[in-house]
Amino acid sequence: MTDVFQGIAKRIIPCLDVKNGETVKGVHFVNFKTAGDPVELGKAYSKAGADELVFLDITASYENRKTFTDLVTRIAYEINIPFTVGGGINELVDVDRLLNAGADKISINSAALKRPDLIDEIATKYGSQVCVCAIDARYDDHEWFCYVKGGRVKTSYKLFEWAHEAEQRGAGEILFTSMDHDGVKHGFANEALAELSDTVSIPIIASGGAGTKHDFLDVFTKGKANAALAASVFHFGEIDIPDLKKYLYQQGIHVRL
Repeated sequence: MTDVFQGIAKRIIPCLDVKNGETVKGVHFVNFKTAGDPVELGKAYSKAGADELVFLDITASYENRKTFTDLVTRIAYEINIPFTVGGGINELVDVDRLLNAGADKISINSAALKRPDLIDEIATKYGSQVCVCAIDARYDDHEWFCYVKGGRVKTSYKLFEWAHEAEQRGAGEILFTSMDHDGVKHGFANEALAELSDTVSIPIIASGGAGTKHDFLDVFTKGKANAALAASVFHFGEIDIPDLKKYLYQQGIHVRL
């Protein structure tokens, strides 16, 4: 069909939070429950028309180990959409390993805050399009502060300042998860997302808070996000991706149908 919209299409991105080889989903980064086999979920989302897939080994940094490479390989074999992988990535050899396993992009969070030069190194060697800077933040004392180790440890870094630095260092995208909104299903952190969009010029992936189709509409209009990431509403069949895209299209949002 002829594209009647202007600009780059908004992306719908399911997220596989993986712990001990299983997809899980929690609330506020705790109280996880099993959501299914990551390989089968990834395959289903690829067929359903998801624009991308994100795989996060959510305890790799906290447990000081590497991402499950074999699982990444198995998922990559079953999908035909861009694939972002994060968790336990601390050096370029980790990036090499995961790209060779089938990842298209790498998401770094704790390691980037610990050693910001890692962003420069990834961008220089592979290009900014490979480097996604993930930021987990919580609103504390009238400011958004960044957290590491799967949301367990607060840092002195502030969301907007860190996002700006990440862009300057060569990150190609920012994946911002509001820990306050995670798993609650009351909508995304649209005010913070809009400010983030005004702070940086690279694409913003919104995460945390998806509960209804209207939440996705709001995150693209009020939140100015370039992409919306969600987990439980997709994993548990609460929102169907083709239906969501049709709804957004009917609301005037440019999406790939």
